[in-house]
Amino acid sequence: MIYALAVHGAPYSSNAAEHALGFADALLARGHQIERVFFFHEGVYQGLNGTVPPQTRYNVNLAQRWQSLRSGGTELAVCIASGIKRGVVDENEQERYDLPSHTLSNMFELVGLGQLISAIAAADRYVEFPA
Repeated sequence: MIYALAVHGAPYSSNAAEHALGFADALLARGHQIERVFFFHEGVYQGLNGTVPPQTRYNVNLAQRWQSLRSGGTELAVCIASGIKRGVVDENEQERYDLPSHTLSNMFELVGLGQLISAIAAADRYVEFPA
């Protein structure tokens, strides 16, 4: 089966990312495909470049886990509307809004809401991970 996922929660202040990553790992282990992971609302903070994970006994580095998923061929798509109002911008948006730097990690893409709709249309199942 083909899945599309959406993550709405910010990293480390919500369990949305950890739940989505665990679900993605389980899907891939069972031979399913993930069309796209779409980051929406506070979830766009997953795409920030240079985040430092909290130093806890669990040592969960979400960026490394997203990179592993990306390396497997899953697209990581950050909502442009949610991203730019939260300061998550790529080089194009940096120039467009005359910002000092881009903040989007290179493993993520800044895309429109149409990419979510496209992923849902192409997938057999759509699963959201709210904040």
